[in-house]
Amino acid sequence: MFSFFRKKTPVPADPPAAASPPPLSPPAVAAPPSPAPVPAPVAAPAPRASWLARLSAGLKKTGSSIAQVFTGTQIDETLYEELEAALLMADAGVGATRHLLEDLRRRVKAAKATDPAAVKGLLIEAITELLQPLERPLQLGAVEPTVLMVAGVNGAGKTTTIGKLTRHLADGGHKVLLAAADTFRAAAREQLAVWADRAGAAPQTDKLVEIVSQESGDPAAVCFDAVKAGQARGCAAVIADTAGRLPTQLHLMEELKKIQRTLGKAMDGAPHEVLLVIDGNTGQNALSQVQAFDAALGLTGLVVTKLDGTAKGGVLAAIALWARQRAAGPVPVYFIGVGEKLEDLERFQAREFAEALLQGR
Repeated sequence: MFSFFRKKTPVPADPPAAASPPPLSPPAVAAPPSPAPVPAPVAAPAPRASWLARLSAGLKKTGSSIAQVFTGTQIDETLYEELEAALLMADAGVGATRHLLEDLRRRVKAAKATDPAAVKGLLIEAITELLQPLERPLQLGAVEPTVLMVAGVNGAGKTTTIGKLTRHLADGGHKVLLAAADTFRAAAREQLAVWADRAGAAPQTDKLVEIVSQESGDPAAVCFDAVKAGQARGCAAVIADTAGRLPTQLHLMEELKKIQRTLGKAMDGAPHEVLLVIDGNTGQNALSQVQAFDAALGLTGLVVTKLDGTAKGGVLAAIALWARQRAAGPVPVYFIGVGEKLEDLERFQAREFAEALLQGR
């Protein structure tokens, strides 16, 4: 048995950051000694202060717009109206904006707040509470290999995300097999191969990352072969990179379902994780993608990428509000990313994100 785990890393002594949850390292897998598993060593994470700075910088556009609301001298209807406009501009959506404003009014009244600056802190609390159900670490381990199916639209960052996760797993000493199931785009296979080479380039990760690909053919067949190869080679994980597609392309969505069924035929219970990678720059379209892919595949987790430029991070509030009404329970946001580098992918933490969202610097 193996599992993804996060090792707590000390946070620099800084009173304002004390309220944030303890940082967690990139994912790794526990080695399966007998009789009880013992966590395997993992690569040291980037300094947490550096990650928080990059996250705040990525959300600067959103944060600056919201922070300006709290520069006045009194709490009145004008403040709430300006905050409503700022949240809508941040792509929080009508429903989540209404929810946050109603919650904020209650908090202001309960706290008897009179200073607009204090309202900002109360809004951080409200956003944190809304996002909290999305905060859950990726945990695998009941079977080997664990099969992950990764989906998303073109350009969302699927292959890059797979590369980062693979590198973290390889750094932990665990064998990973990649299925290049995006057979429609030659560049996708090449990109995945580059990440496989990077992940296995270091002496300690040599021969820990392999790839199964075909120049053409049925993507489902590639995934089937990959799972069987992963079983035969004793791999800890098999990760399938699927072709990017819009949820409105019904014939391609049907192919995704076929891949999912084929993975189940190759190994009982597979895929064990169905992850959707969404681009943080797409705003409310991201929510539509989550809803459509969930209806087709039954998502088990999300990865939000590209929170490093024009991204409007308020869309996570809209996703969180939708998740509250989902019959199967919230779809967790396992990771968020702010760039292309390995250290630019980190575990999602609700309070940390809420604070970065309202930094405005």
